[in-house]
Amino acid sequence: MTILLLGSGGREHALAYKLVQSSKCSSLYVAPGNAGTLAIAKNIAINPTDFEALKKFVIQEKVEMVIVGPEDPLVLGIFDFFKKNSELNHIPVIGPSKMGAQLEGSKEFAKEFLVRHNIPTAAYDSFTSETVEKGCLFLETLQPPYVLKADGLAAGKGVLILHDLEEAQRELRNMLIHAKFGTASSKVVIEEFLDGIELSCFVLTDGKNYKVLPTAKDYKRIGEGDTGLNTGGMGAVSPVPFADATLLEKIETRIVKPTVQGLQKDTIEYKGFIFIGLIIVKGEPIVIEYNVRMGDPETEVVIPRIQSDLVELFQAVANEKLNEVSLEIDNRSATTVMLVSGGYPEEYEKGKEIFGLDKIEDSLVFHAGTKSENGKVVTNGGRVLAITSFGNDFQEAIKKSYQNIDKLHFDKMYFRKDIGLDLL
Repeated sequence: MTILLLGSGGREHALAYKLVQSSKCSSLYVAPGNAGTLAIAKNIAINPTDFEALKKFVIQEKVEMVIVGPEDPLVLGIFDFFKKNSELNHIPVIGPSKMGAQLEGSKEFAKEFLVRHNIPTAAYDSFTSETVEKGCLFLETLQPPYVLKADGLAAGKGVLILHDLEEAQRELRNMLIHAKFGTASSKVVIEEFLDGIELSCFVLTDGKNYKVLPTAKDYKRIGEGDTGLNTGGMGAVSPVPFADATLLEKIETRIVKPTVQGLQKDTIEYKGFIFIGLIIVKGEPIVIEYNVRMGDPETEVVIPRIQSDLVELFQAVANEKLNEVSLEIDNRSATTVMLVSGGYPEEYEKGKEIFGLDKIEDSLVFHAGTKSENGKVVTNGGRVLAITSFGNDFQEAIKKSYQNIDKLHFDKMYFRKDIGLDLL
């Protein structure tokens, strides 16, 4: 079948890498893609949120399935756009409806869903510019640190964790009155801080049935020892060594099942991935947030571990027959380390030539912010490459990734040298 994958990051390259292995995939297009997807599929210069251009392309090329990588097209309603259009509604879209995508598109919507379905989450309240002073008073009732979350999409950067009450009150005003994160922070959720260890749980659902994918842990801060600014992610490990059978059973019964059942009870159409961000407090899993797509860079460690045919899994999602297919997982550990542009997540330069890609052995290189230019691969974003390796344990896998990173170079290249060290 002819498949269209939307997106341009490391997540999309990892999905493309798996899709082209399927005998069911005869042709794969990626919109807009990067230098990595260009090597295994056909890139097309269409923005994933330009639904009319996508419609024209899908009809022209007789596309038979659309897989949505990033959150923006989902929050804007691409699933509904296809479903309501008579020329497109026979084409399955892998991703939730616009209503389902509100689980990521609105922190308040997600919190209300969690509370309504008795799914464990931190205590919270939400505020707007009209109620900003009430928000400042609410902060006084909490113990530090204080967690402020922009309600809307802020590219993973709309969360502040602050230790000083006055600073928290000042930043709340910055977000609500001075639009620190643009329209994303026109509403802010203030949340109780939970102290524990984070874990990402990934679920593939057809809206009724589900498969729990391998767990992962990612590293968000730019600096070693989890210091500095938040990024889109600097590395990831899968499976998570501390996620034993007891914890996984708690996650499934207390969080995954009630989430999928909640979608049914609320009559929310949902055919795609649910990424559940968890914090484990004294052995108990609590939901921090939902995302409505795979995480990045977690995709680069989770998807390579899936041994089942990914197209077959997606077809089962589309047909609501996910219970009829099996999910085979590679038992080995996978790790990935992100190579980023100097200055990221703040100002950085693009267009730096990448050297050493032909020297990589026994690791996978997933392109994130790259493009092909005059026969050369150059940087085209903040996060540039993800180096993924397998091992019998994560220490062996991470060692391979770092050995291969030594062979790569671009001007001002930066990476964290401590991925996974906290798990030892």
